[in-house]
Amino acid sequence: MIIDFKNIEKKIYSQNGEDGITEKLLELLYGKDCFEKFYVEFGVESGYECNTRILRENYGWNGLLMDGNHSNPHINLFQEFITRENIVGLFEKYKCPKLIHLLSVDIDGNDFYCLHEILKHYTCDIIICEYNASHLPFEDKVVVYDAFSSWQGTNYFGASLFAYYNLMNHFGYQLVYCESRGVNSFYVRKSLLPNLKPEKIENLYRKPNYGMERDGGHPQDRTERIYVSSDSIIGNS
Repeated sequence: MIIDFKNIEKKIYSQNGEDGITEKLLELLYGKDCFEKFYVEFGVESGYECNTRILRENYGWNGLLMDGNHSNPHINLFQEFITRENIVGLFEKYKCPKLIHLLSVDIDGNDFYCLHEILKHYTCDIIICEYNASHLPFEDKVVVYDAFSSWQGTNYFGASLFAYYNLMNHFGYQLVYCESRGVNSFYVRKSLLPNLKPEKIENLYRKPNYGMERDGGHPQDRTERIYVSSDSIIGNS
């Protein structure tokens, strides 16, 4: 089975075309049983524009939202500063079930490390995460972990698509799409779509179609901070 996601991108509440991809994945995974499930998303700001609002508004899903600067009890948005050390404890604090139907991660920094911790303890059906498209599809790069770091407006953030590809494959997830602006990548638990033909990572990668740089993306990191490989983090987990 091959699915062409390119023509079904759609923006309703998401930053880019993520809503259309999410709806297609709901159809493929759940069919008519796509209502009233559970999501988690962190790095949502006010929650006005995010990847899970469509699930709450259009499908009756419930879930947990977290952000370092915003809270809104009416939509279960809690102000939390998220680190590798506390992410699992936060899931426990807010009583997340062990099966999360859709997880979305976007904190502009330690995303890879937090996702690595989550996947040790929780199972997800769909995962959406921001990748750093300034790195080419075979570059294995993750920022050095700093629990108190914040994004400085440069291209030093997060992790490359290849790093996420390795992490997801390690835990049994398949890369299925990267939306056209080169911001978010989508993964599905392999056992849920066993007939979905894997695409080559170079075919799914999208360059950064955002920012003011000549080739897209954010300005070069002037301090030339180093990266580490995904393998050095995943280890024997």
